[in-house]
Amino acid sequence: MTHVLKDHAHLFELPGPWTTIYVDGSTGTVDGLANDEILPRSIAQEMKAAGAPPEDIDAAVAALGTTAKGLPDPVTRYLLVNGGKAVVNEFLPGDLVGLTVTATGPVPDLTPLVRHTPEDFAYLVAEVGHHGGEIYLRYADGDEQHITSGAPTSEVEGDTMHTRKLGSGGWGHRRMQQHAEKVWKMNSREVAAEIDRIAAEHDAQLIVVAGDIRARQLVADEVSQESAAKLGVIDSNTRADGADEETFLEQVQQLVARTMADRQHSLLERLAEKEGQGTRTSAVGRGAVITALQQAQVEALLLETTAWDGETLLALDAAPWVATSEADTAGAGVLGEVPAVAGLLRAAALTDAQVTMYPSGALEEKPIAALLRWPTGPAAPTAA
Repeated sequence: MTHVLKDHAHLFELPGPWTTIYVDGSTGTVDGLANDEILPRSIAQEMKAAGAPPEDIDAAVAALGTTAKGLPDPVTRYLLVNGGKAVVNEFLPGDLVGLTVTATGPVPDLTPLVRHTPEDFAYLVAEVGHHGGEIYLRYADGDEQHITSGAPTSEVEGDTMHTRKLGSGGWGHRRMQQHAEKVWKMNSREVAAEIDRIAAEHDAQLIVVAGDIRARQLVADEVSQESAAKLGVIDSNTRADGADEETFLEQVQQLVARTMADRQHSLLERLAEKEGQGTRTSAVGRGAVITALQQAQVEALLLETTAWDGETLLALDAAPWVATSEADTAGAGVLGEVPAVAGLLRAAALTDAQVTMYPSGALEEKPIAALLRWPTGPAAPTAA
C-alpha cells in the first residue's frame, strides 16, 4: 500500500461514525479571508444535516479555526473527525482534486489524501564528504521519517585523521596522500553500507547522492548493485559553505518526479504485458478488480484520479471488506454504503495492496485495473 495508506491504516480499526471534510483552504484573496469566517459555520450545518454527532461538529469547527496563512495558495483542507476529535487535520498543497466533500459515514475516507499523492515511495538523500555523511529518509508525499531513535537523519562519522590531501611534494607527501585516499575510501564504504541498509529496510526507490565530488564518486562505487540501480547523483557540493540549497532541492524534486513517472509507466507496461499474454494475473474493470480485492489477490491497484465519483460500494466489518451488494458479502456484516473509491482504498489497505493513481484517461476505457499476486481460475465454460 502507499505510505499515506500505511500511515493511516490503523484508522480502519476504529468504529464510526466518521466525518470527512475536504474543501478549498486558500486564504490569499478577499474571498478566501471571508471564507475563513463562513466555512466553519457552513460545515457545521452540513454535518448536522448529515447526522454527525454534536461533539464531532464542535471538533470540526475548532479545527477549521486554524487557517492556512503563510502557506502558498492554492491549498485544500482535509479533516477526518471521529469521537469528538479531528483525528486527521491536513493542509494539502494544490487545488481540489475532484469534488468538495462534507460527509458522515461508517468508515474513514482517505481518498483526498491519496489523490494528492498519486504515487508514493521512499527515497534517500545522502550528503557525503570525506569525513562521512548524512542520510535522510524521505517520501514522495513530502514526509521525512525518523531513521534512528529521535533523529530524522542517519549520520556516519568516519575517520578524520589525515583526510585532507596535501599539495605536491616529496615521498612523505605522497605517503600522506595515499593514506588520505585510503581513509576516504574507508569512510565511503561506511556511508555506502548505511545507504544499502536503509534503502533495503524501507524499500527506497531512489537514492540521491550529493556532496564533495570525490566523496560522491567513492560512495557511488561502494554501494550495492541494487542501490546502484536506483542512484541519482547531483553535481552539487551541498556540504560546502554558501551552497545553493534551493537549487539542490529543486534538483531532488526533479529526480523524484522522474522516478514517479517511471514507476507509473512501468506498472502500465506490466498491465499491458499481462493482458497481452493472457496469464490471468491481471484484472481490468470494476467487477473483476473488486472480486480480486475480495480474495486479497491484488498486488497493485491502478485507479484514475477522479474515477467513480458519485458511485458507492458496501463497506464490510470483516473480510472480504468490500462488496457490490449484500449477496456478495460472504457472511461479513455490512457497515454501510460508502463512496466507491473510499471502499476500494480501504480494501486495498486491509489486504496490503499497492495503490497508484493516474490522470483521467490513462487507463483508457476502464478507469480501474489491478496486477494480481496469483492467477485467476480458468473462465467458466459457456452453454452451447
